[in-house]
Amino acid sequence: MWRLRREEPRPHFTTPDERQAMPSSRTFAATTTAIGLLALVHAVLTWPLEATLAFFAGGAVIAFVAEAVVINLGWLEHHVGPKVLGVPLYVLFGWTGAVYVAFRVALLVVDGWLAVALGAAIATTYDLLTDHRGVAEGHWTYTDDLPGPRLRAVPWWNFAGWVVISAATTAFALLFL
Repeated sequence: MWRLRREEPRPHFTTPDERQAMPSSRTFAATTTAIGLLALVHAVLTWPLEATLAFFAGGAVIAFVAEAVVINLGWLEHHVGPKVLGVPLYVLFGWTGAVYVAFRVALLVVDGWLAVALGAAIATTYDLLTDHRGVAEGHWTYTDDLPGPRLRAVPWWNFAGWVVISAATTAFALLFL
């Protein structure tokens, strides 16, 4: 018996070098998850347990809710699983990992609420520099038709979301540091 197999969308490549540079979806998800887990281990070893739990649990909840909202609004579609309510699980690790690194860098320069603001700016800058790669490699697609600027196929609201959600995630930890 023949079964139809649903394939993930394939990105369009313009050069052979781009084709060679594309990681598989599994490699991408595994690497993203590993970075988040390494960040969690670092936090466990260097922060009070309450700060670690607030940051990673609070950050994962914020990331999940934010992703679920934009997915349910029809503005974003992920092509890598496994997913819960349309949200890939690797996103929770990747989000908290990236924001953790940004916040720790910010804490090297300033402290308190300035570190929250600087950490959010660093995390958003990271997303500004990398999000378009996820689109180009076919890991996700922005499907909204909202007016406003886009940077390499990534809408403005994504970057605004990174600022707000990164600040909220880092603020959770700050309460215990």
